[in-house]
Amino acid sequence: MVTIKEIAKAVGVSSATVSRVLNYDTTLSITEAKRQAIIETAETLNYQTPRNRPRPPHRLPTPSDHAGARIGIVHFLRPDEELADPYYIGVRMGIEARARANRVEVQIIYRSTGLPAAEDLQGAAGIIALGMHTDAEIDWVRQINANLVLADFAPNIDQFDIVACDLSFAMKRLLDHLHAAGYRRFGFLGDDRPSGNVLYPANEERAKTFKEWTEKKGLFNPAHYLLAENLRFESGYRLACQLMAEAELPEIVVTSNDNVAIGAYRAIQERGLRIPADIAVASFNDIPAAQFLAPPLTTVRIPAERIGENAFDLLMEQLAGRDYVKRVTIATELIWRDSCRQPDGVV
Repeated sequence: MVTIKEIAKAVGVSSATVSRVLNYDTTLSITEAKRQAIIETAETLNYQTPRNRPRPPHRLPTPSDHAGARIGIVHFLRPDEELADPYYIGVRMGIEARARANRVEVQIIYRSTGLPAAEDLQGAAGIIALGMHTDAEIDWVRQINANLVLADFAPNIDQFDIVACDLSFAMKRLLDHLHAAGYRRFGFLGDDRPSGNVLYPANEERAKTFKEWTEKKGLFNPAHYLLAENLRFESGYRLACQLMAEAELPEIVVTSNDNVAIGAYRAIQERGLRIPADIAVASFNDIPAAQFLAPPLTTVRIPAERIGENAFDLLMEQLAGRDYVKRVTIATELIWRDSCRQPDGVV
């Protein structure tokens, strides 16, 4: 397993600096370039560990050779927002790594105040739309280029190639295991926003599935189901502070992602409560910081790099002439650490 010392050595900073960056210490004085280098290095080292099944670069078995071509990534985040969520750095790096292996150039267009100019993607062979985009954004991309893949966004349509994880299944599995471990008072911190799209609708499945599962079990407590407008650590901290004001606390808090969990850790520990003795925490994504929290965070690993790699592969298949739509589901993995109990027989 990658260590803070290894990351520090690779970037040329102290271990303390790496620890503070990965734990979102906002009091740390550091340049944005150095902060990004630490986060990307953590992702890269994590990406190369045996658990992630590294494999040598390969050329895709397509009838045509696309070396030297250029593809576009249309990102749903701004650069500063991506830096605040290492999960999406992982998806992007998966696309870029596969592109380098196949000698394909990548052009990134981040979110701005309006739709980019069509000229920004002039000459691109195809486009990967990363994250949850609006109807207008997807239609804008479609008008520019028919070779389109949606990565980490799974609207309920069959018009486009899509690669994502089944978050509803992953949440049900996590909750079933936590229930088997003896937990009965469940809390949730996250976001239940739908995409807001009419043509390309999609829901935030983690929040929706948590509510449905706990209602079915007779365990839903609306006072313990708290939602924010985004999935950043500031929201996790604010929601957890709100939760801590309740007379009866949940036994375990499930968060939509690790950023929210990091904020929840801070709020819980500021109150003098112990994780997991007083309140347990489980989450989603398995960003690099998850293993360095105290205690290390139990989380559902969403293989961000694999999503990016498969998005690239689907786009290359389109360019090679595939004439039907594919929907690829990438499996998740439960990573048990010390932030909660695990059921007997789980290793």
